Amino acid sequence: MTVDVTFLGTGTSHGVPVIGCSCPVCTSSDPRDQRYRSSILIQTEGRDILVDTGPEFRLQAIRAGIKRLDAVLYTHDHADHLHGIDDLRVFTHVATLPVYGNRRLVDCIADRFGYVLGRCEFAGGLPHVETHLFEGSEPMDIAGVEVQPVPIRHGDLTINGYRIGPFAYLTDCSGIPEASWGLLEDLDILVIGALRRAPHPTHFSIGQAVEAALRVGARQTYLTHLSHDELHGTLEASLPDSVHVAYDTLHVRAIG
Repeated sequence: MTVDVTFLGTGTSHGVPVIGCSCPVCTSSDPRDQRYRSSILIQTEGRDILVDTGPEFRLQAIRAGIKRLDAVLYTHDHADHLHGIDDLRVFTHVATLPVYGNRRLVDCIADRFGYVLGRCEFAGGLPHVETHLFEGSEPMDIAGVEVQPVPIRHGDLTINGYRIGPFAYLTDCSGIPEASWGLLEDLDILVIGALRRAPHPTHFSIGQAVEAALRVGARQTYLTHLSHDELHGTLEASLPDSVHVAYDTLHVRAIG
């Protein structure tokens, strides 16, 4: 199975550059230091599956040349992962788009964005989505692709990471429950959140993310959801050979 992944965004909830900030990262001339909010596009088995719709989703989609989507997977309901949902409208002109998440995510869409759930007359000016619930860690067939949810901790919340074949995506992770480690065996590529070097209550630090990556043992690991504390080039040079810093527009291919 081949899984192609494009990083649409690799930044934190603030994005990078941060508004009003003149730090070395926010003023860097290296385009790899410019980070939209974290999101990826997965292409496999002839299907295009999006993970999360952050505030820049429209810009991400234009930059990546996205013309179609078969489904959207949501990791959780925080604004930097959900609040671009309105820009799904262009993918729902003729049919509803299935979106997937855990119970909290599905309830939050109904509460905050009820107008996307087909309650209004079908029209191109509104997105039309249909929510589907992941139950725990049970895999689901999504557009002909088996998707394995991977429950992880994000502070006090349990959110979803996802595995498709040899690829797994664990953004906004502050802990991996013991039962989820077994869902991460034999990976070709792992993507995992690494906010900064200093500890944080709801995100892995870079050191914690690297430790988790080495325990998983994927052939290659990419760090995402980075703050403006780290220059891409400096951080990349400090990491183990199998661990890299993701950046916006990066394309990787997992084979397994």
